[in-house]
Amino acid sequence: MMDFKQILTENSYSRQEELVFWDCDREKRARPAALLSKMAAFAGYDYDARGLTYEKLYALREVFLLSRAAIQIRDCPHAADVLTVTTWENGAKGAHMQRVYEMRDQAGRLRVSGKSDWILVDPISRKILRPASFTAKEITTCPKEIDCPDPRKVVLPKEGRTDLGTRTVRWSDLDGNGHLFSGNYADIVWDALPAELQERTVKQFFVNYSREAVLGETLRLSGFREGDVYRVEGAGRDGICFTAECVF
Repeated sequence: MMDFKQILTENSYSRQEELVFWDCDREKRARPAALLSKMAAFAGYDYDARGLTYEKLYALREVFLLSRAAIQIRDCPHAADVLTVTTWENGAKGAHMQRVYEMRDQAGRLRVSGKSDWILVDPISRKILRPASFTAKEITTCPKEIDCPDPRKVVLPKEGRTDLGTRTVRWSDLDGNGHLFSGNYADIVWDALPAELQERTVKQFFVNYSREAVLGETLRLSGFREGDVYRVEGAGRDGICFTAECVF
């Protein structure tokens, strides 16, 4: 038996975790949904370790919502792999506050890297705040280059789409904010992909979160393929909820 480590530095947070069957697909590969979920969780772990819990940020009326994310998979982890996941804040750009990630195995090899853009929101008024108005702490910058493309806007063309059916948001999809959990979007994407692509290991994954999807809402899914790139859009009753791009 081994004790998993947690390390907090001035500008980073690291924690070891073992991938379990729930994190993986039928080929025992880490699901993109699990990687997205870890990215969201580690942002929380970092701030929790600094005493900045969700409750404290809510009281300050300064909470974060995930806006965009990008994942680069160099060597897809599998079930029972132990990963050291490290996250850093990485300053701000425009309206976004940025956070980056690395996931390394026990030999120190980089397996997955990620980048994410967050918006600062007043949870009561729902007003979007500028990063400069964040008072809880000074935003730090990652001291190294992260081997991952930046999150980017994903748009499907109007013509040539494939109808991928619908997906209704269920109780088990919801997180503590009462809407579809950010990690679950990748599972929705994978369930809608052509079977041939579901079997392949994705190299890069991008997702944009545009509108919150809530319990009972039905998402209309459409797809568009260009070679080894497949894009998926999910539209709800008030417009587009998410778009995603898979690069195989």
